[in-house]
Amino acid sequence: MHKYIQYYSSPLGRMIMLSDGENLTGLWFEKQKYQDQDTAMEKDIPLFGKVISYLDSYFAGQQPLCDFPLKLETTAFRQLVYHYLMMIPYGQVTTYDELAKVVASRTGKRKCAQAIGQAVGHNPIGIIIPCHRVIGKNGKLTGYAGGLDKKAALLKLEKADLKNLYIPENKTTL
Repeated sequence: MHKYIQYYSSPLGRMIMLSDGENLTGLWFEKQKYQDQDTAMEKDIPLFGKVISYLDSYFAGQQPLCDFPLKLETTAFRQLVYHYLMMIPYGQVTTYDELAKVVASRTGKRKCAQAIGQAVGHNPIGIIIPCHRVIGKNGKLTGYAGGLDKKAALLKLEKADLKNLYIPENKTTL
């Protein structure tokens, strides 16, 4: 299967979009850790137009809806973490510890915040899967593969209240 790549100029720097032709499989800031773009061919495909519209709206301070398919090629544990990341509302934050609690309640296995942090740090589809909305339990910004300056800027754009935590609930099905 082919991989396609295209670039987006965001206010925070150039971003890389990756697709299998039908699904968005990656979205990173350039020079970010944990990228997978080695065998991708640069091509303008219709999906990228939808992603660009989403990003344009997001960086204009709006709350866009994702109306295109995402595909995550990762472990079941990380998919579960990304599922809960998608539940964090625009402009709100949660902690690695809170995510660990809800994942543990879902799986029946104790998961530490460090394991959650590794999964969050390897998020292949930044912004849309909002890993930037996860902070340390002390309220400090920690761990963002794109850089803490970008994490702070994204939370500022969303006017996030770092003192009012969103507590994920284990009520939804996957």
